[in-house]
Amino acid sequence: MTAGLDWREQWEGNLYLRFERAGPRTFLQEKNVTMPLAFQKVLYPEGPSVCHGVILHPPGGFAKGDRLNMTIDLEPYAEAVLTTPGAGKFYGSSEGAAQRVHARIEEGAHLEWIPQETILFNGAQMGSSLRVDLAERASWMGWDIWRFGRSGAGENFSRGTWRASTEVWRKGQLLWADRQELVGGTSLLHSPFGLRGLPVLGTFAWIGGVVSDKVLQGCRAVSVAERETGWAVGRVSHGLVARYLGHSTADARHRFAEIWGILRSNLRQRPACWPRVWNT
Repeated sequence: MTAGLDWREQWEGNLYLRFERAGPRTFLQEKNVTMPLAFQKVLYPEGPSVCHGVILHPPGGFAKGDRLNMTIDLEPYAEAVLTTPGAGKFYGSSEGAAQRVHARIEEGAHLEWIPQETILFNGAQMGSSLRVDLAERASWMGWDIWRFGRSGAGENFSRGTWRASTEVWRKGQLLWADRQELVGGTSLLHSPFGLRGLPVLGTFAWIGGVVSDKVLQGCRAVSVAERETGWAVGRVSHGLVARYLGHSTADARHRFAEIWGILRSNLRQRPACWPRVWNT
């Protein structure tokens, strides 16, 4: 290696997945992936109609300038569940790092986007964007869970910037948008109108269908493990949104999974199916 030469260049990974439906089966019709992204083989833990997949980021974290771009297409009536095998990480050196996801969901199709949590190291500067385009009678469910600082090691988020945006559209109409920004070390981390000193923030959304009063009440009955945790569930014009604020990423994921089960049972007529990779 030449002295003084930084061997690690900025990485830009790209992933394209296209799922199709043929009779009772959803299958992966097209896959195009470039490192540092990878895609594990498809799985069918709940039968042929729902295709499960695991998106891999082998480096495990983002450093300065790293970018991941993902496009996911679901053809009419396809059903897919996509997750990740472990926590994502944005390091303190992640200036300019970004992740962009674009999902296009055709007539009658349904995508569930359930990555594991993302940890922002102190000093991280990152951006995350997710855009979902729905056709008629298509739907999308997704969640994001963020930990600000490695709180288990006594680290907080005293420096850095976090920007996250989610938009769900249908035929040029914005159905739901969620745009958030947090600057490390500011009063918002401890304000009663902000994070209240708690390190974990999570958002769950199901967009594309009508949620009845009965289903809403069932989701609101989901309890959390800690007294000081913030927890809210509300109906929006085209679905349902839940927020978690607390200490535990595992608790956030379990609460979201409970709501997932309630909504799936009522809107998709099947129970939630915990991804196998989470049990390894």
